[in-house]
Amino acid sequence: MVKGKRKPLKQIQDSIKDYNKVLTVGCGGCVSICLAGGQKEVIALNTELNVTFKLEKIETRLDAYTVERQCNMNFLAELDKVVEKYDCLMSMACGAGVQLLAERFHQKPVIPAINTMAIGIDRGVGLYEERCRACGECVIGFTGGICPVTRCAKGLFNGPCGGVNNGQCEANKDAPCAWVDIYNRLKEQNRLDSILKFQETMLWQNQTQRTIIQEPYEKRYYEKS
Repeated sequence: MVKGKRKPLKQIQDSIKDYNKVLTVGCGGCVSICLAGGQKEVIALNTELNVTFKLEKIETRLDAYTVERQCNMNFLAELDKVVEKYDCLMSMACGAGVQLLAERFHQKPVIPAINTMAIGIDRGVGLYEERCRACGECVIGFTGGICPVTRCAKGLFNGPCGGVNNGQCEANKDAPCAWVDIYNRLKEQNRLDSILKFQETMLWQNQTQRTIIQEPYEKRYYEKS
């Protein structure tokens, strides 16, 4: 599922402070489940911003509206008569939802309040781990269900490289080598022949696997580390 994380409050504030009336549009899909952009998070953000703007004597005021999914045009139709009275729309959806909102209401500025981080899994409340980069060339059928693009710091389709040291990655010393894990998984499944099947190489960038912790839950996980 897509994982997102709210932008810093000051960055959001600066992006909308020149508008008098802003509608914050939440999404009941992925960003709601990962505690980044659902109705609860929309209300929390608006509360913070309205208080901040009032203290700084800035005229901007925010209202809230959450649709079931911002990545589907049918769900955006209910906003048609709502957006007319607003100078700006602020989306708390993923990058796809923001773009579709901007497409439907192209006459209005649409400001993202969420950074789309990853396609990942749930590790805990407010804690998520990237597992897929939507590369369009899925090879996990050959790699024991472990994604080498996301897990390998070099994004190697065919590995391991020469830098593996005692099972650890040379580029990310806190992470185990993805290809050691792939080897062990395939060995467990009696499928080691799969590791010999050469996959066409592709160029990847920014491959360090990401973990997303929502700000209200940072203390919970940082105290454990």
